Amino acid sequence: MRDIRILLALLFVSHVSVAGTLPVTVVSAARIHTMDHEQPRAQAMAYDGDGRILAMGGTAELLARYPGAKRIEAGNATVIPGLIDAHGHVEGLGLTKLQVDLRGTRDKQDILQRLRDFARELPPQAWLLGRGWDQNDWPEKEFPTAVELDAAFPDRPVWLRRIDGHAAWANSAAMRLLKRDLAGEWQPDGGRIVRDAQGRATGVFVDNAQDLVDAVMPPLDEATATRALELGMQEAVSHGLTGVHDAGIPLAQLKRYTRLADAGRLPLRITAMADADGAALARLCSDGLYAHPAGRLKMRTVKLYIDGALGSRGAALLQDYSDDHGNRGLLLTPPDALARIAEKAKRCGVQVATHAIGDRGNREVLDAYARVLGDDAAKSDHRWRIEHAQVLALDDIPRLAQLHVIASMQPTHATSDMPWAEQRIGPQRIVGAYAWRLLRDSGARLALGSDFPIESVDPRLGLYAATTRTDGEGKPAGGWRPEERLTAYEALRGFTLDAAYAGFAETDVGSLEVGKRADFVIVAEDPLAIDPAQLRSLTVQATYVDGRPVYRADAGK
Repeated sequence: MRDIRILLALLFVSHVSVAGTLPVTVVSAARIHTMDHEQPRAQAMAYDGDGRILAMGGTAELLARYPGAKRIEAGNATVIPGLIDAHGHVEGLGLTKLQVDLRGTRDKQDILQRLRDFARELPPQAWLLGRGWDQNDWPEKEFPTAVELDAAFPDRPVWLRRIDGHAAWANSAAMRLLKRDLAGEWQPDGGRIVRDAQGRATGVFVDNAQDLVDAVMPPLDEATATRALELGMQEAVSHGLTGVHDAGIPLAQLKRYTRLADAGRLPLRITAMADADGAALARLCSDGLYAHPAGRLKMRTVKLYIDGALGSRGAALLQDYSDDHGNRGLLLTPPDALARIAEKAKRCGVQVATHAIGDRGNREVLDAYARVLGDDAAKSDHRWRIEHAQVLALDDIPRLAQLHVIASMQPTHATSDMPWAEQRIGPQRIVGAYAWRLLRDSGARLALGSDFPIESVDPRLGLYAATTRTDGEGKPAGGWRPEERLTAYEALRGFTLDAAYAGFAETDVGSLEVGKRADFVIVAEDPLAIDPAQLRSLTVQATYVDGRPVYRADAGK
């Protein structure tokens, strides 16, 4: 494949030099890290007017070859391949700018103040929506109740997603709209209504129980939903992202993306995943895998869920939670149903990506994949994925490589969860949690991301977390479970070439090679030479997609 790409590129270069119809741009910098093992470093890169790389090499060499080329001189900066977040939620990121952003709140009073400030601009009967609270950051570390919200908002419905999206907090005004009795012992499939000692709903709904409130909440209008996508994408490119795997979207959102792509308003590449066994997967099965002709939007994957999240004790465990006796979490999708949908996806040629957090959740997914793939696990190019792969039984870790399953992981989850993760699962199970080194050394491929807006969209924080396993203050000294750290090169590869591979895009992006797209980032420092502790403060000077700037730090100066 590589030889064919080089031959085609050389033929194209010959045509360009004769016809002289397409402009060429030469980018030069102190160093270019290509992520191409055959030519890992260069000083210059040439690409054509369509954003396809023509040559890599020395600056003088490429300027001599293309004497009339446009110049981008990056000076002492470093050029790296465009960063790809292998698991994010673009609309959710955009909505953080349109709803109440509760990330970083340290107690309920802080939350209530943000809600009051935001509500001043809302129409009287509009729902007050927000996301980002985390009871693990509060002094009491307990789920909240409707009582706190009712005191401030007795009449306006309030609905606040937890930071991981696997629980939400409602006030009584919102719960009254359900027009059903929430008391008792009944629970929805794959969800939990949190109740007090008298059996009354407290206001917190975990995992699939959130659907009860979502069903009575007014849907987003088209203009707001589209605006959220645009805000989310712009935020992404400003941090050096040239691609995002949007993990689980309905057909309506794919249509919004398509309209934006038609209008040339996608600043980066979106690899969308269909949301469960719904209309989007049905379209992939009836019409085939989707790819927009402009090259920045595609869908060939279905995103499924097996369990909930560790922070809300909804992750499915093989044994009880260490800090909640009798609770082993939730299965959001029965294993037989998961296998049935995976079998459907296989028939349609669709990649399967399944959210799995707990050790039971991960085992159920591996068992289902093994059953459905059969002999094809080793001989087909299926590239099925586990999203998060957060807590694994040690004897399940080698199974990912054996089944050719990609571990799609988010380094900042570890550094966010480390203050309380061992309390949840104990000292034995923690050995297989956030186990990047164990997985990589077992032969599994790691595609890295952030799961924004649960975590920050900034990939620099992911590079930092992967290589240091410390928080923003450098704690704990030496890193939390430092034996699981990655090298800077491995972390960068996880956000570039391996993320591209997970999206069936490694022949186009993920490294800077002849024939590939000119997606790149200019950073002031060398990420492979500086102290890993400095990775979180890398200076992003510009982000380019198809050889054109989609973000420049100096714009407007």
